[in-house]
Formats: sequence, C-alpha cells, structure tokens
Amino acid sequence: MSLSLLNRYAFFAFCVLFTLTSLPFLHTHEWLWAFTLTTGVLSLIGINDLLQTRQAVRRNYPILGNIRYLVEGIRPEIRQYLLEADRDELPFSRAQRSLVYARAKNEGADKPFGTLINVYEAGFEFIGHSMRPAPLSDPSSFRVEIGGPQCKQPYSASIFNVSAMSFGSLSANAIRALNQGAKLGNFYHDTGEGSISPYHREHGGDLVWELGSGYFGCRTATGQFDPERFAVQAQNPQVRMIEIKLSQGAKPGHGGILPKHKVTEEISETRGVPMGEDCISPSRHSAFSTPIEMLQFIAQLRELSGGKPVGFKFCLGHPWEFMGIAKAMLETGILPDFIVVDGKEGGTGAAPVEFTDHIGVPLREGLLFVHNTLVGLNLRDKVKLGASGKIISAFDIASVLALGADWANSARGFMFAIGCIQSQSCHTNKCPTGVATQDPLRQRALVVPDKAERVHGFHSNTLKALAEMIAAAGIDHPAHLEPRHLVRRVTAIEVRLFSQLHVFLKPGELLSGEISGDFYERMWKMARADSFEANPV
Repeated sequence: MSLSLLNRYAFFAFCVLFTLTSLPFLHTHEWLWAFTLTTGVLSLIGINDLLQTRQAVRRNYPILGNIRYLVEGIRPEIRQYLLEADRDELPFSRAQRSLVYARAKNEGADKPFGTLINVYEAGFEFIGHSMRPAPLSDPSSFRVEIGGPQCKQPYSASIFNVSAMSFGSLSANAIRALNQGAKLGNFYHDTGEGSISPYHREHGGDLVWELGSGYFGCRTATGQFDPERFAVQAQNPQVRMIEIKLSQGAKPGHGGILPKHKVTEEISETRGVPMGEDCISPSRHSAFSTPIEMLQFIAQLRELSGGKPVGFKFCLGHPWEFMGIAKAMLETGILPDFIVVDGKEGGTGAAPVEFTDHIGVPLREGLLFVHNTLVGLNLRDKVKLGASGKIISAFDIASVLALGADWANSARGFMFAIGCIQSQSCHTNKCPTGVATQDPLRQRALVVPDKAERVHGFHSNTLKALAEMIAAAGIDHPAHLEPRHLVRRVTAIEVRLFSQLHVFLKPGELLSGEISGDFYERMWKMARADSFEANPV
C-alpha cells in the first residue's frame, strides 16, 4: 500500500478503529462516550463517502474531502466579510453598500482622510467644480414632467425612483416597504413585470406598471394580451404610467422564469398563472412583431389607460432595431411618452452567466445612442428618457443625466436600503434577509415600517447629496447637467470632457442626411420601420 493511499485513508481508518476498539470499554469508562460517538458518526460519513458516486474528492478522501465542499459553500461569505477590499465590485463594493446603508439610516456618510480611489488611474471620473458655486437647490424640486403631446394625464416624476422588481422575485414585505417608502418620499415604484399585487396597493405609493411579454395581470388563459383586463387595472389612479418591457439588463433577449417553488397562491392570482408550474415570460412579445405594430400597441395602451403616459424599457442590442422604432415614429406619428434605457450591468434577476457577462450594451453607450437618435430626429423634447443600471450614488445619477437622461432608476440600491446584504441567493428562495424570498418565516425578518423609512431616507439623502454636488459645479438644477460637466481620465497624463469623448448629434441631423460619424449613418440606413430585420448596406 502506497504512502499516498495511507495518507488519504488514515483519518477514516483511525475513526473506524477507535470506534470499534472503544466499544467494549464504554460501560467502565463513561468519558469514552463522547469520543466514540464522534468517531462513530465520522465513520458513517466516511463509509457514505466511499459508497457515493457523485463526488470523486469524497471517494478519494473520505471524511476529509467534505471540508473542501464546506469551505466552497461559505467562500462567498468569507470573501465578502474577510478578504474583499472596500472597492472590489462583486458586483457592488463594500464602499457602495456602506454608502446606501448609511443614507438609508440617516447616518453621516462623510469620509475622512481622503479618497481611496487612485485618481491617476485610467477610467477615473469626476465633475469639475465652479469658482462661483450656485445656491443650494431644494431636492423636492428635482422632478420631470412625463407625457408627450399624445398623453392626457402627464405625470410629474422624481428624478430618482425604484426600478422594476416583481412581487414573486421580491417578498410581500419587501414590496410593502418599497411602496410605503415611495409614498413617504413622493417617488414612483415600478412593479416589475409580475403585475400589481395587493402589497403594491397597500400603502398607495405611485406605481409604474411594467408590462412584460407574459402580460401578467392582463392575460388570457393562453398567455395573450387581454385589453379588458388591462383597462381595469391601468385606470386605477395609483397607476401613473405604463411601461412595456422589451428586455432587461440582467438578461436581454432571454425572457424570464419564476421557479415553480416560488409560485404561491398569491403570485398565481396576481399574475394569472397556474400553480405547480414555472412561471415563464417569453423572450419576445406576441402583441406585436414589427416597429410599427409596437407603436400601434403603445397607442392602444394609452387609450385603454385613459391617456396615461406609455413608454417602453429595453437594453440596447442591435442599434438598427431601435432606429427602426424611431423610423416608425416618423412614419406613424405615434410617439412613446418615455423610454427607459437599461444597461447590461445586470440587475436583480438571475441569468445565465453568458448573458450576464457578454450580452447587451452597457448603460452609458445605450443611453447615448438613444439620446442621439431622438435628437437627430427632432423628437428629444417630446420623449423623456430614463436610465437604469447599477445606479447607487448621487454621482451615478449626475453621470447619466449629463449624458442625456431625464431621470434615473435603481433596483439593487433600494434592495440594499431594505436590508439586502448581496448574498446573491435571490433565485434560491433562501434570501437571508427576507428581501427576495417567498418563505413566510424568512420574510418575517423584514420589518416593513422600519425598512420603509430607510427607503425614504436613501432616496432623500441621495438627492440632498446630488443638490450639493451640482451646486458645487455651479448648476442650479440637475436638468442643466451637460456632457461638458463630466470628466474622465483616459491615460495617466490626460483627461477629457465627455463632450470631447463622444459623438453628439445636432438637432435634425438624421433628417437632413448630413450625419456626424459613419456609425450613425450606417445604422440609420440599416433600420426599417416595417421590420426588426436590417436592410443590407
């Protein structure tokens, strides 16, 4: 027998031998009971390791091999609490999470002794300050009027809101806390595509009803769009806007799945789906198949809702497809009231790793493309733009506003505000803080009144920080932020204004045919109003 073999089985053999040799002495030596019981249990574990066929490490290293799986199981927690640096983004850094926690609790978020960021590293971004700072603005005035010329019931939205997260993905108590916090702070709460649950209605906070490809809450038995059921829900005064979800940053083009073990009776009733089956959102809509049909669907929803703002959310993929929608706007005269651009930075939904890492356009590039297209068609003043994707701080909000957004949404930021610790177990129904679970005992840990105040506190203190930041830059309102205010370090010895880094189309440029840059010209030629397919160029 080789020395390697002896080393691998030595501990297992010791446990077996100790157990067997100690048995005759148990009646005379009581102190042996504890040791014998321990080695006996370990012996049984070792025997099971040798007999099982799924894990080779346990077969080769009985008993001791289990240590490998134990350590692997708690690796994320060890990394997060003991090894992770303050600015390691996995996907949010400890510094980012601590900022949210502090603001949610109305604690000071000031930091002494200077920044931990290497300000000479490529990619560092900042906003220049003014020699003559502006007077501090009232954050309650940081709002945007949403509703184009075809809208009868425009909505005044905060420039910072709760992004789409469904009941089902989140617990009932999480939905209650988010909506009550939105009510306290006068900002909106996006329902996510899981429809409007009783918990969304409980505290009366403003709702944006997200309508996904599953048409939950307004679907027929076969999963098609039901206009009558939609009209009943959409005309409720608490619903302020309707948002069609084309895709989401976490998994653009993939659709969604709520596992059957998370489909409770309440979710089944809210969504209009059967229990005991996975709740599936198809990867594409059945109510339309071309850009023109999509705009006709928007017009139908606006009429059925009584004239409320209707728009769509998407993560940019093929650029010509969005330009096809833009061409359809010109051809039909139908305009969405708003567009929310989601970034491929991900979100609360679980997704295949390949989608998370390699599908979709990041937020800033997508936002800039959409903004430029609307400017180039003289439509930018008629269609408002929202932005969502890893937005946590006042600087994050300022960055997207400077690139063309009218407002920003945050999902994971508000999850942190209600207690999320980034355990990344959202899809397992075992969320340790009761945020993303349908387990009644687990979600009981989330105390709604306390967490609602934290949602309010995070929103309020973030906008206060934004007010201070733009005042230092000499700006009296976030709407006046421009690309020239944002600066990026491109090398160790060079910085550039965002107005120098990116192409910005002039008003009407796409209509005139004199387009800045080959890329926009090529995409415009490829775009079709009658199809999402591209014209050959």
